[in-house]
Amino acid sequence: MADENFEIDAVELATELTVAWLANPNTRTSADDVPAFLHKMHETVASLMGGGTATTEVEAPVEYTPAVTVRKSLASPDAIISMIDGKPYKTLRRHLATHGLTPEEYRERYGLKPDYPMVAQTYSESRRAMAKKIGLGRKPGQKVEAKPAAKPTKAQAAKAAAKAHLGGSEG
Repeated sequence: MADENFEIDAVELATELTVAWLANPNTRTSADDVPAFLHKMHETVASLMGGGTATTEVEAPVEYTPAVTVRKSLASPDAIISMIDGKPYKTLRRHLATHGLTPEEYRERYGLKPDYPMVAQTYSESRRAMAKKIGLGRKPGQKVEAKPAAKPTKAQAAKAAAKAHLGGSEG
């Protein structure tokens, strides 16, 4: 250690790290989440420095209160309502990532079943239809199913009837 007077302040370091994180254009967060992030950053920096507010004891598990009930979170087919903030989302993955959660951690935190959806029903159906339309999900060598033939126009029907009548019913 070259300089004995050089001392790192955990609060300053945590503040600088938080400011750098917020300056990143890919960071999407609300102003309400910043104090919690700063507090967590300070705890982490203090524990890495070997002192401060971080405790080495096992802390009691935090009890999370959902913003809405499970039934209400799945009530609309157009959106899933987040149990974190009560806001509707078409897909929860990005929202959970901003809160530092994986879908499994989210399900565990709120006591949800393993098959609890992360994508709204109508959004999932529209993505599925689009994927099928462009041919995804087929086995190699399998052709895209042809759409049912459109109803022939009157002119086409007349032409086909004339060919059949004249005996020229070739393909």
